[in-house]
Amino acid sequence: MKKFLLTCVSAGLLAMTGAVAPAQAAGSAPQQACVACGLPDFTGLVEKAGPSVVNIRTYKKVAVGSGDQMDEQTRELLRRFFGVPIPAPDAPKGGKNDQPNEEEERPTGVGSGFIISPDGYIMTNAHVVDGADEIMVTLTDKREFKAKLIGADKRTDVALVKIDAKQPLPAVQIGDSSKVKVGEWVVAIGSPFGLENTVTAGIVSAKGRDTGDYTPFIQTDVAVNPGNSGGPLIDMRGNVIGINSQIYSRTGGFMGISFAIPIDEAMRVVEQLKKQGYVVRGKIGVQIDSVSRELADSLGLGQAHGALVRVVEKGGAADKAGVQVGDIVTSFNGKPVERANDLPRLVGETKPDATVPMQVLRMGKTLTLNVKVGEWVMDKKPGAKPAEEQKPEAVSKANALGVKVIDLNEAQKRQLGVSSGVLVEAVRNGAARDGLRVGDVILAVGNSAVNSATQFNAISAQLPVGKQVAVLVRRGDAGLYILLRPQS
Repeated sequence: MKKFLLTCVSAGLLAMTGAVAPAQAAGSAPQQACVACGLPDFTGLVEKAGPSVVNIRTYKKVAVGSGDQMDEQTRELLRRFFGVPIPAPDAPKGGKNDQPNEEEERPTGVGSGFIISPDGYIMTNAHVVDGADEIMVTLTDKREFKAKLIGADKRTDVALVKIDAKQPLPAVQIGDSSKVKVGEWVVAIGSPFGLENTVTAGIVSAKGRDTGDYTPFIQTDVAVNPGNSGGPLIDMRGNVIGINSQIYSRTGGFMGISFAIPIDEAMRVVEQLKKQGYVVRGKIGVQIDSVSRELADSLGLGQAHGALVRVVEKGGAADKAGVQVGDIVTSFNGKPVERANDLPRLVGETKPDATVPMQVLRMGKTLTLNVKVGEWVMDKKPGAKPAEEQKPEAVSKANALGVKVIDLNEAQKRQLGVSSGVLVEAVRNGAARDGLRVGDVILAVGNSAVNSATQFNAISAQLPVGKQVAVLVRRGDAGLYILLRPQS
């Protein structure tokens, strides 16, 4: 069965498309409609923004010797179409005619970028310059410069490089990606397959497209290909509204769907890269999941929105603020959390040490918690402490959910970091099919917290037969909701 692949678009990887916006502001470059066909004329836009777009080539030092049998052209073709760099083979060892290994700079990628300030700062994708020992930039007037990498942020796929030119360089005009409208025309300029200053046009297909990455993308149908990565997505006023970054494809080639990083997010990253060479983000110490329609209906939320807290890091900012596993975060710092991926973005934008309000839904009630945001660093999972040997008092009764549970002893509660809940001792077929396991800890049924096995059986006895109920479960360090259907 064929599957779609979401792929980066530097040369050797797949390119993405850019789209173009229709409206025109006063004082901007004139855009005339084609009288014969009724289509927009992009010539003024290209004349204005084109000189600011650059070609980027990267090189890496590799050891070469007499054993190198694959020529560079073949290696580059393999890298481009399969997306994986093909390293030069090591020189043979142990023979009389062995040549000593030498280092040679070989091309590893081709991409695009655009000048954001006259003093030579250039924005591109982090994956374009990743692992490069040397970065070469070519302007539209054919001047070449060796660029210095100022910083790269893999989480947003944004990088900043700088070249030293004797004269001021033509810089792009930065737009406002929050004002982009679906359906407006946009243009992409880049170097697909090394063909410098190639222009393609299309429309914005969607905004805030969630692809599982940190950043919600602008989706377009602008044709982009390997080498377009890092190039600008430009609206009809000549403003850059995004950085072309990825495409969605069955084959590895352009198929009409591509994604751009919103320029608002990119500029926030670039400001920090320019200042300190890296990005500082906020962190509250939770792992989250999305809220499904079925879960929202079961909990009476009305609509599926928010971020479901699955894990709370002990001693982290969220833990200190009172966040619990099973909470559903609906707003952070006054901004709504519609989808799970909204929360890490909002937290990341918040300065460390700032105290901000966070709204959560817990057992059917809305709570406001004040969270002092920490600083994002590499996560380290704390080791689990061994459980104390102590048998809990068992309360095993059959119930409508098909689950037998026992009370947790104090040692188990301390180990799990919970103050209540019951341990699943046995699971009947129906509950097992729905995903419940022996060893799970049930924390809540619907919007009712569970404190004992006796209470759990009492709650189960009152559930309507055949109607799904959300059961909050602790499994290992994580929390999750499982939808169970009570039986007669």
